Amino acid sequence: MKTPDKMPSTNGNSNGSATATHPLIINNKPHTTTASFPVRSPATGDLLHYFSSASIADTDTAIAAAEAAYPKWKALPPGKKRDIFLKAADIMGSRQDELTKAMVEETGATPAWAAFNLGLAKEILVDVAGRTSSVLGTIPQTADEGVSALIFKEPYGVILAIAPWNAPYILGVRSIIYALAAGNTVILKAPEFSPMCSTNIVNALHEAGLPPGVLNLIAHQPSDAAAVTKHLIESPVIKKINFTGSTMVGKIIAELAGRNLKPVLLELGGKAPAIILEDADLELAAKECAVGSFLHSGQICMSTERIIVHEKVAQEFEELFKKAAADFVPEGAEPPVLINSAGVLKNQRLLKDAVSKGATVLHGDHENGNDTKMKPVIVKGITKDMDLFYTESFGPTVSVITVKSEEEALELANDTEYGLSSAIFTRDLGRALRLARQIESGAVHINGMTVHDESNLPHGGMKASGYGRFGATGLDEWVRTKTVTFKN
Repeated sequence: MKTPDKMPSTNGNSNGSATATHPLIINNKPHTTTASFPVRSPATGDLLHYFSSASIADTDTAIAAAEAAYPKWKALPPGKKRDIFLKAADIMGSRQDELTKAMVEETGATPAWAAFNLGLAKEILVDVAGRTSSVLGTIPQTADEGVSALIFKEPYGVILAIAPWNAPYILGVRSIIYALAAGNTVILKAPEFSPMCSTNIVNALHEAGLPPGVLNLIAHQPSDAAAVTKHLIESPVIKKINFTGSTMVGKIIAELAGRNLKPVLLELGGKAPAIILEDADLELAAKECAVGSFLHSGQICMSTERIIVHEKVAQEFEELFKKAAADFVPEGAEPPVLINSAGVLKNQRLLKDAVSKGATVLHGDHENGNDTKMKPVIVKGITKDMDLFYTESFGPTVSVITVKSEEEALELANDTEYGLSSAIFTRDLGRALRLARQIESGAVHINGMTVHDESNLPHGGMKASGYGRFGATGLDEWVRTKTVTFKN
């Protein structure tokens, strides 16, 4: 879609035809640009608004603002940072309806998923507010008599945060707040699908008292993604990067950062397995797997993509799972929305390949889907020669695989390049804990779905799902040590 050469009026529909263009936010002020890009509703295709598209010059303005703000923000006492974060949480809560509407419109999310996003985003703000004074140095014993040492923990400086659209409030807040709490300043690069959600986060923090330049918002049209991102990462002012998104893009970010010796925190794709053992509560497992597979149309990095079930209970589980899937999206209900038609086409392609090679459809129609809408599909009998076996569908598609033993289940669970989240269903906690130690995954949820995120737990993956951790250990990610020695 062609981007307009000139931005439409920022005054909304004042002339009856113009659509609002929203600005970037730099130094706590609206920042207009010479180009913009359209943001459309994935549910209806309607034009929602235009958003300002940052050039390299605009990006440099944001970098300069963050750099100038860093010394004072670094020195601000933890209690003052805490109060800002708590007030921002209150502001977001007071605008629940407005913020929910923005997420539903921009991402096609259900109101329930948007409400969950806002709830957890506020919880993260409150949780991190309480951690602002938790960054502590140490006084180690030195090797030489008469010499003492101090180990300081200091912020990096200016951080680049790149957040995705699929959970824009949770992942947007998470991408910035730990770094801010540790004393860094931040440039938030908003997703092109949901820039108003990012704007809402930044506005709440600014209204809560965040000083000018501490948090800056930029966005850009898709055609400029490579150039703007490269420029940001190569800037000597940017000291660390966090990125949440696809493994493919994560590799590009990591490579650019590596060339410039910049540390990175990456939370990338997933192919989450759920193991159903022969002693599991099958009704519970079926319900948890249905939500884990189909929540937000499967567009969550932790979504359940492979259900590995013991042959002794496979038939019973399949019937219960089909019922749970049918209850999740009832017959006659409007098909769930994906972010764009490319997501639907990808799932259709994966399913068509699997069925052509012998997979069986347990629930749904593998050819269903129109434009950006698609109903859940369950298949079984997938094999390693099918694309669906290894490829992350990031959509409402899940595979059921039957195994004969615990060992085979574990082997299949680990037979993936990803390692973000997983689940085990069994009544034997000791058995579950033993298996959990052997699953190559950043998280293992026993008798619960693979989609699980809370502010007081570390969150991140291994293998191609990334490295580094958000969550409870998040402030440690955003400080580095400095050793100071002195003679007594």
